[in-house]
Amino acid sequence: MRLAALYSGGKDSTLALYLAQQMGHEIPYLVSILPKTGESWIFHVPNIGIVPLMAESLGLELVTAETSGSEEADLQSLREALSSLDVEGIVTGAVWSDYQWDRMNAVCGDLGLKVITPLWRKDQDMVLDEILASGIKAVIVGCYAEGLGESWLGREIDGDAAAELRRLRERYGISVVGEGGEYESMTIDSPMHSRPLSIIEYEKGWKKGSGTLFVKRAALTER
Repeated sequence: MRLAALYSGGKDSTLALYLAQQMGHEIPYLVSILPKTGESWIFHVPNIGIVPLMAESLGLELVTAETSGSEEADLQSLREALSSLDVEGIVTGAVWSDYQWDRMNAVCGDLGLKVITPLWRKDQDMVLDEILASGIKAVIVGCYAEGLGESWLGREIDGDAAAELRRLRERYGISVVGEGGEYESMTIDSPMHSRPLSIIEYEKGWKKGSGTLFVKRAALTER
């Protein structure tokens, strides 16, 4: 099937893209929705401006649309972006969010597009293990839950981090894949990337127990 991948640059959308390609789907496009205000009801926001570099490394055409960040504007922007593409459906990295699932299906239903969700309702430990096993490398760029201190910002999600996330789940009840908004991630490499992404300059914003790593400058580097 010919698909467009909704792509935020985070680990889940990268894994969904990877699995959809492994399933044999043709995916010529990445679609990213860019909030003008830095806030969005539906879409991943932190460091979305780095996605063009990721698309270059992935060798896929990037289609973008701006949104004011409201739910209605988010959905309208998605509708406009998808309606211009020659595809049969979309692939998304949704895992457990019924809110996101319902709205993606509503937009795609109006456009006659199928929704492919390789991660939907999967066990979250399994999703985390698949990310590690696939060779996807991602760093945490947002921490918004108790137990995730400032030292987590910029930390790679590797085996040690995964083990610690599971310990934090036992203590605080967090989702190990951040499905409850506990953290946000940014992919820096994967088997699909021709070149890894290097973070050259960044700034941390931390306040009242939560914060974000803002990437100011990044580049693709040779392996």
